[in-house]
Amino acid sequence: MKKTIIIAALMCFAAVITAGLLPSRLDAKTRFATIGTGGITGVYYPTGGAISKMINKKRKVYGVRCTVESTAGSVFNVNAVMSGDLDFGIVQSDRQYQAVNGKAEWKDAGPQDLRAIFSIHPEAVTLVAAQDAGIKSINDLRGKRVNIGNPGSGQRQNVIDALSAAGIDYEKDLHAEQVKASEAAGLLQDGRIDAFFYTVGHPSGAIKEATAGNRKVRIIPITDTATLLDRYPYYAPAVIPIKFYPRADNKTDIATFGVKATFVTSSRVPDEMVYAITKEVFENLDQFKKLHPAYEVLTPEGMLQGLSAPLHPGAIKYYKEVGLLK
Repeated sequence: MKKTIIIAALMCFAAVITAGLLPSRLDAKTRFATIGTGGITGVYYPTGGAISKMINKKRKVYGVRCTVESTAGSVFNVNAVMSGDLDFGIVQSDRQYQAVNGKAEWKDAGPQDLRAIFSIHPEAVTLVAAQDAGIKSINDLRGKRVNIGNPGSGQRQNVIDALSAAGIDYEKDLHAEQVKASEAAGLLQDGRIDAFFYTVGHPSGAIKEATAGNRKVRIIPITDTATLLDRYPYYAPAVIPIKFYPRADNKTDIATFGVKATFVTSSRVPDEMVYAITKEVFENLDQFKKLHPAYEVLTPEGMLQGLSAPLHPGAIKYYKEVGLLK
């Protein structure tokens, strides 16, 4: 009798599972997801960390465990997402545009099949120079030792675009260094370079490091950008608040131009995983914005701007649920 009851109970349980009346997570394995970011002194790394924490707090709900990887930046992240080495990546909006349109580094490979999820903070093209180098504008960089960024970083093309707009050929007119932005502040303070560029959200640990040393520095305005903004749809005017860098030799906010950081993936990543990340970030946006001053300007509507790649279906599902998309 007992045996009959037990068998009947098991059959009922199996029927419930088959009908989808109990969570399928009961027998699902944890899925692991890796987020590619950037240097640890930039904003990408803590951004990836914040997203990862949100998902990991609910790993029993979603069955997803996130990890964060410090990488060489946007170009690396695009290529790693496309190859499957990364599940998600933080990528500058200009690099997203170039990748999906088969331009710049992807000219030979052709358009990349990226999927957009949302955009994050604005990033300003920031030019930091030693006061004793006599640099007061981008035109004064001729003949100077300038770090333009490592190959594989998103900022490198921003720098080349800015220099080209000023009529400067980085291969002929500069002593160009090509190291990671996280290393540039130390090189500047050691006297090994005169200036460096960094496309970054503010405040930035690297810029704070550069302004905190014994060698006095200033942040140089980049103002002659009308042609640049007309030519490239992903660039926009930007301002660097000087309040973040009280030790810099500047008295007012610094005008420049910039892009946006965007969160991307590939079509291979499951819809439910993308849905979970999108939902957690948007439903905890007030908490997310407190994690870094660069996030202060974020709004749900603004986080759907600056995206060139098609939206991932998992993100679309959430946006339609909350009325951000029709």
